[in-house]
Amino acid sequence: MDTRRKELAEFLLALRQRGAPEEFGFPAGARRRTQGLRREEVAQLAGISATWYTWIEQGRQVNVSAEALERLAGALKLSKSERTYLFDMADKRDPQAHALESDSVPDTLLHMLGSIHIPAYIMGRTWDILAWNQPASDLFVDWLKPATPKPNLLRLVFQHPSAKHFVADWEMRARRLVAEFRADCRSHLEEPELKKLILDLSNSSPDFAAFWKQHDVLERQGGQRKFMHPQHGLISYQQITLRPVEQEQLKLVLLQPDSLAHQ
Repeated sequence: MDTRRKELAEFLLALRQRGAPEEFGFPAGARRRTQGLRREEVAQLAGISATWYTWIEQGRQVNVSAEALERLAGALKLSKSERTYLFDMADKRDPQAHALESDSVPDTLLHMLGSIHIPAYIMGRTWDILAWNQPASDLFVDWLKPATPKPNLLRLVFQHPSAKHFVADWEMRARRLVAEFRADCRSHLEEPELKKLILDLSNSSPDFAAFWKQHDVLERQGGQRKFMHPQHGLISYQQITLRPVEQEQLKLVLLQPDSLAHQ
């Protein structure tokens, strides 16, 4: 049996057995021979065939659609982590994944951001910069101001008038940024917010339009980043990107000055 099918079968069995019948609208009863819910009850709650559900739980090679998984997730009242695991084991993409992710920054992360003494900022799903600390504001000068509502990293790089002077090796960095963005948003390219961002950038920046059409795909990596600061001249950093475990759609970007990195 395929490992994922076996894991999916055992996962559904465990979920069903620990479900309290009364919590799902079924009488508990003393005559139940099955711990938790019956297979027929899960199938009824999800609006699918009892036979078909049984085959899934037995690990048979059946095609499980994303729609059926979505109904099972709702029927079994799965948490976000459980739902993600269900879709991963079935090798399907959750059609509601984007709706389950929030760009709200936890207070603990905001407090930590304020205590970091090097430039640091937090990016959301479409690379809006949701929060930043004072060293980042000092570095990016007129890019990150308190009154700026959710500045977007791509809009800054491709639309801000100072970008090509401020970012050293702008063309190389911009081209790579687009490739990293394509890789990062590959699972939700059909979302209206993302489509609008890509269209706006393509219409306003011939450079972005050209890079986007190349379909380069690169995972986001760290490394050296150089900027031509209006007061301090050319300055160099080592970039590190971290993802909070509880909200992996967020990115905490740290810029460590090269002078500190090599001490």
